[in-house]
Amino acid sequence: MLNSILKSVIRKGSLTVLRPGGRSTTVGQGEPHVTVRLHDRKAIRELALKPELKLGELYMDGRLTVEDDRDIADLLGLLMMNLGRMTPGPFIRIHRAIRQMTRPLRQTNWAKRAKKNVAHHYDLSGRLYDVFLDRDKQYSCAYFSAPGETLDEAQIGKKRHIAAKLYLNRPGLSVLDIGSGWGGLALDLARDCGANVLGVTLSEEQFAIARNRAKQAELAERCRFELADYRAVRGTFDRIVSVGMFEHVGVPQYPVFFRKVHDLLADGGVALLHSIGRSDGPGSTNPWIAKYIFPGGYTPSLSEVIPVIERAGLIVTDVEVLRLHYAETLKEWRRRFKARWADVARLYDERFCRMWEFYLAGSEMGFRHEGLVVYQIQMAKKIDALPITRDYMFENERTMKFAGTAEMPKPKRVA
Repeated sequence: MLNSILKSVIRKGSLTVLRPGGRSTTVGQGEPHVTVRLHDRKAIRELALKPELKLGELYMDGRLTVEDDRDIADLLGLLMMNLGRMTPGPFIRIHRAIRQMTRPLRQTNWAKRAKKNVAHHYDLSGRLYDVFLDRDKQYSCAYFSAPGETLDEAQIGKKRHIAAKLYLNRPGLSVLDIGSGWGGLALDLARDCGANVLGVTLSEEQFAIARNRAKQAELAERCRFELADYRAVRGTFDRIVSVGMFEHVGVPQYPVFFRKVHDLLADGGVALLHSIGRSDGPGSTNPWIAKYIFPGGYTPSLSEVIPVIERAGLIVTDVEVLRLHYAETLKEWRRRFKARWADVARLYDERFCRMWEFYLAGSEMGFRHEGLVVYQIQMAKKIDALPITRDYMFENERTMKFAGTAEMPKPKRVA
């Protein structure tokens, strides 16, 4: 069964599988060529029966290794490059259909479950994220506006890109940051744009760090953080922004989310949603990712989001699709992570390191080969809430001065 699956998948490049006892099988031909070793016979059966789940589990447990100076990113790149070119076979289609039918049950993220799911990932030791993130701890897609930019520069560029779309045209505007992370964007909006910001998160680890950062920056009065579910927020805000949080909402909660945005947004206000999405239509979350990395998570297609926004009474005023920016972000995160592997192993263990490497590598290859993108969706309640051309975005982004940008070159347009 495994041979049959591999032969149906590998059409470009080649894959050699070394089995227990010395036997080997090669499928495909040419480059790229990757060799993997399966260390026990049971691994062969598991991989054949549940490839999307077991590939990651076998790698985590050391029962599958990548040989000849290649790494897991090379294997995943080979597989996804081929899978992205083909129509899935009946076996994979059945598994995906079952996952899609049961999706509402797994993604019903009521408040208690949402907090538990967030804690699973974001309440890991802060020292883990220090290993591979930029100095502002931005854990979402960077924005590479010019060749050769560093990760730190691209993450500042991302915040500047978002702030420009929020149209912070006067000081004193109230801003709600839903899913505020470690507080970097909220702090910049308060300090450099003169906004009064409330950031909400369900992560206790992130909340403690963000609140301490605001205090140290002497911004605690204008930049507050609360440990709260977005559904519990009250009041009215001139601007609402959410970066990298919507992936945890779940499809059944989309109407609640956008209705809440509508209710919290001032009549002349502007909202911006920054979220991973899929360009090939509705789907389901990879079972390994759902089990080990983001329980309850899902990356939507535009067709699943836009109708819900419309029904909530919001007007879509702008949509931008960032394509390979996240692939480059993940590539840099993975490089930094591997350089500090021993530090993470001391913090957790080798199995955790392999799990995290598989996650970073798989995510990168998903953006390169499997239709993952990032959507930035701008919304308003009134048709005249924003200028009628997009020139204000470019001008705001060109002139905005975020912390740490004084020594940076101005962003350049990339053809």
